Amino acid sequence: MIYSFDNFHIDSSRRVLLKGGEAVSLTPRIFDTLVYLVQHHERLVTKEELLRSIWPNVFVEENNLSQSISALRRVLGEHKGDNRFIVTVAGHGYRFAAPVTILSATDHGTENVTTIAVLPFKPLVEKNRDEALELGMADALIMRLSNSNQIIVRPLTSVRRFTGLEQDPQSVGRELGVGQVLDGSIQRSLDRIRVNARLTMVADGTCLWTGTFDEEFTDVFTVQDAISERVGAALKVRLNRDVLSKRFTENTRAYELYLQGRYHWNRLVPAEVRKSLDFYKRAIEIDSTYALAYTGIAAAHISLPISADVPPSDSFPQAKEAAQKALSIDETLADAHAYLAFVNFWFDWDWTAAERELKRALELNPNSAEAHRGYAILLSLLRRFDDAVVHGERARQLDPLALITRANEGMFFYYGGYLEKAEECLKNTLELEPNFWIAWLALGKVYLHQEKHGAAIECLTKARQFCGGSTQPIAMLAFLHALTNDRSRAQLLLRELEAVAEARYVPPYNFGLIFYGLGDNQTAFDWLERAFEGRDVLLSAFINSEPIWDRLRNDERFADLLRRMNLND
Repeated sequence: MIYSFDNFHIDSSRRVLLKGGEAVSLTPRIFDTLVYLVQHHERLVTKEELLRSIWPNVFVEENNLSQSISALRRVLGEHKGDNRFIVTVAGHGYRFAAPVTILSATDHGTENVTTIAVLPFKPLVEKNRDEALELGMADALIMRLSNSNQIIVRPLTSVRRFTGLEQDPQSVGRELGVGQVLDGSIQRSLDRIRVNARLTMVADGTCLWTGTFDEEFTDVFTVQDAISERVGAALKVRLNRDVLSKRFTENTRAYELYLQGRYHWNRLVPAEVRKSLDFYKRAIEIDSTYALAYTGIAAAHISLPISADVPPSDSFPQAKEAAQKALSIDETLADAHAYLAFVNFWFDWDWTAAERELKRALELNPNSAEAHRGYAILLSLLRRFDDAVVHGERARQLDPLALITRANEGMFFYYGGYLEKAEECLKNTLELEPNFWIAWLALGKVYLHQEKHGAAIECLTKARQFCGGSTQPIAMLAFLHALTNDRSRAQLLLRELEAVAEARYVPPYNFGLIFYGLGDNQTAFDWLERAFEGRDVLLSAFINSEPIWDRLRNDERFADLLRRMNLND
């Protein structure tokens, strides 16, 4: 059945909610709650009936249902006092108030949204590879094609792995879940550039368009414009002419340096991220109005404290300054708004400003995976876990092969209590990249919550093996050993962390976590206070959302800490 109400359609067989023809992500239980209310829209549904139907054979508190209803109201666009969809009957239950029409599948027509992946371009001659230019051509075309609501383009984070010279566009397209693939070759020889491009249908391998361009390198932007226009015409989608004609820089040397920065940043290793900063800064020295280079600086600085134990004060102020500079040059850069929001919630603790920036980013580009991921992180910090799952799931749909996006989605399921979904999501992430330490760390937390201590130790040990020097896995291992009464191992890891701290910065949060596991709450709070004073990003990221801390939530010292971080309601 397909149920229609207002501007929404529910396809119950495909388990999809559509708003104006676009899919809206819902957690399984929220979707089931909506369907049950809609199916029984002609009568009052009691709370007991909903609990039995949505959580069969599971004991849950009524608060779980209230949270699901609140999340559902937000998805449907209800505001306080607005009961056009769901009416609460005090003391009894709920009634779905909007008129509902039942349609057959053939009655239901929605506008199809085109999905496309732009692969890194290949060299014409392998020994003359310029990987930054190859990746950069794809990056530029992704940005140009992403400006239409009729087309969803996979971000660079999902396509950057497909650099092999013999990639089959149909196979890659199926892996990325898209309808079309744009690929090609590129070669630079002195001051000239030669580009071949091809647009392929994934379903049957039909070539929709091909083009060849042989130009001066100074005309590389014109080539990118021409390819974008031809692709848009072949797909019969309307592209924003203002975006197509926009020049972020006219200086090809600054553009080359920016490409080098993007190349190193996309390798996602702290040393490479630091290299990217050097290239971005050199690009700005040539063109001080290059907004994309400032956006790159913001992205690089944001990634270092959370993954590489860099002191927050050494990175976040620089990230904020760069994002604001980018927006002062071009306010329409969705990613710059998203990166500014990361600073707002991880460093400034300004939750209102963060939400404002993320909403603006999504207004500018509803299909920005980075904006959806950022919004999901913010919502999890505010303990709006079901809403976080919705945006995390949408981020993964838009950027299906980005490891951090997938690992974050698993964390959002974990925070919301969907432990089986969290485990499944994180295991799928590790199938893509078995050495991705953040997924191992998150999976270890899930197993710890399930009291599968042996599996948790195995996961956290692998996280430590692959993390490249982050102290998070050491702290989590020490916490786990302390929790399971293996105090000698916990103390050994604590001394190891103290030795590391003599040589470099270690987030105070990690020490607070270990002493909390050892049962020394006073010392734990002393370290959390140091984390507060230093704006420790791990404190920001985990103190309010991480279930590990639940046993302290009734402690007045804990409540006071949250209050000073502006996290108490």
